[in-house]
Amino acid sequence: MDALVVYESMFGNTEEIAKAIAEGISTRLRTEVAEAGRAPGAVGAEVGLLVVGGPTHAFAMSRASTRRSAAQQATRPLVSAGNGVREWLATLRTSSAGLRSAAFDTRVAKPRLPGSAARGIARRLRRLSVRVLVPAQSFYVLGTEGPLVEGELERARKWGESLAASFPVTTA
Repeated sequence: MDALVVYESMFGNTEEIAKAIAEGISTRLRTEVAEAGRAPGAVGAEVGLLVVGGPTHAFAMSRASTRRSAAQQATRPLVSAGNGVREWLATLRTSSAGLRSAAFDTRVAKPRLPGSAARGIARRLRRLSVRVLVPAQSFYVLGTEGPLVEGELERARKWGESLAASFPVTTA
């Protein structure tokens, strides 16, 4: 059984969280990480766990307009310059009835604003008939471009380990 972690990241914070989650999952499952613009359009039967995450923009998943706004604010090149998680999920095909999933996002720590990209991602996964294992998870950044709040990478690793714990151990 394999796991796939798909992320969208403007400034690199969500990418770091995705890689930390994957590191935690890889303690039990073969794990791949893919940026949404390069992620496969179909998830095959070999994938048992799909973890999807992105930044929270305007209280939800990013859209083309919010990505343009992020690009205008950026002081360095964007990680995800093309389509994001929203567009990827809109065209995703799955072939496994046993596919399980989890959703995460990154958000500004203060001020704590309403809305969550992760909750929207989880809703879309359920619409695709993918079973969501756990409630959506948020990880926090200090300001629009980051950095991550201290301890968030370790928390993401542990969350990845907990996701993988419900699957039998596989060997690479």
